[in-house]
Amino acid sequence: MVTIADVARHAGVSSSTVSYVLSGKRAISEETRNRVRISVRELGYHPNAGARALAARRSHIVALMVPLRTDVYVPVMMEIAIAVTMAARQHGYDVLLITNDEGPDGVKRIAASGLADGVILMDVELDDERIPVLRAQGVQAALIGLPDDPQSLSCVDHDFIAAGALCADHLADLGHSEIAFIGYGSGVYHRHAGYAERTLTGFRDQAEQRGLRFLHRSCEGTYESTAGTLARILADRPGTTGFVVQNEGAIGPLLTLLRTSGRTVPEDVSVIALCQDQLAEQFAPRLTAVTGSAQELGRVAVDQIMRRLTAAAAGDRPVDDRVLLTPVLTVRDSTGPAPRQQS
Repeated sequence: MVTIADVARHAGVSSSTVSYVLSGKRAISEETRNRVRISVRELGYHPNAGARALAARRSHIVALMVPLRTDVYVPVMMEIAIAVTMAARQHGYDVLLITNDEGPDGVKRIAASGLADGVILMDVELDDERIPVLRAQGVQAALIGLPDDPQSLSCVDHDFIAAGALCADHLADLGHSEIAFIGYGSGVYHRHAGYAERTLTGFRDQAEQRGLRFLHRSCEGTYESTAGTLARILADRPGTTGFVVQNEGAIGPLLTLLRTSGRTVPEDVSVIALCQDQLAEQFAPRLTAVTGSAQELGRVAVDQIMRRLTAAAAGDRPVDDRVLLTPVLTVRDSTGPAPRQQS
């Protein structure tokens, strides 16, 4: 393994000079800095992480807490996690992935271990029990998700209220007046997941403004549960011509069930989903969808935690900020004008 002494001999300088060049703690001439940098590159030297952490009292690690529950859509969670990892590397940080659903105990464990300089939380609930622990422990954190009380925190999320409103407006503009909202399983709402509750709030408020008649049904996302959900919707509201789906698992079964029941999409019924573009493009017909960038969520969260860590290291109070990403409606083949009523 290449050592700092090897770099010093190769560059013709002292080991302390190499340390000063790498840390930037003392002014070194440009010529000397260039010699050291060339030696570092040619020898393939990498500073020892443990020694660097002891010297700087920083681990250069961020903990990413991703509770992989059975009711979350794992591909999107992993897409965000990859974006966090790539953005963190641009800042010279590694990411420690915590996937167990440990709740407040997980935050306490990370804070006590000193393994990470800061924490990024995902799957944030409106009254998330991890947040009081973050505040009590003084842990620098960024949240991917918006709690009811974001005080002293940095948060980034999609604007789910606006996303729900976009769905209502799109179907209303097409002339639909009977709408069904198929959401996630009941457990997601019972634990007050922000993305689910805020989307439903945005849809409900806008639907009322537009004079739509609507109902909401939760769904576990299996074929059987989707079949039962659709049957109950059509029994309660046989005139339903518009469907909003915020449940990735239910999309495929819903399209199949509509087709087998003799309802053609979009001639008889329209379907709009809240999902990523890659998923929307996989179905036939291609889905009209309201989307947001998973990569942008990860990038912004990393920028937020880095600003907080820099401020804390300088003895300054970190600035709390809240970022809501604007959703995008992409019209494809699954929505069309409401069918004319038979006279």
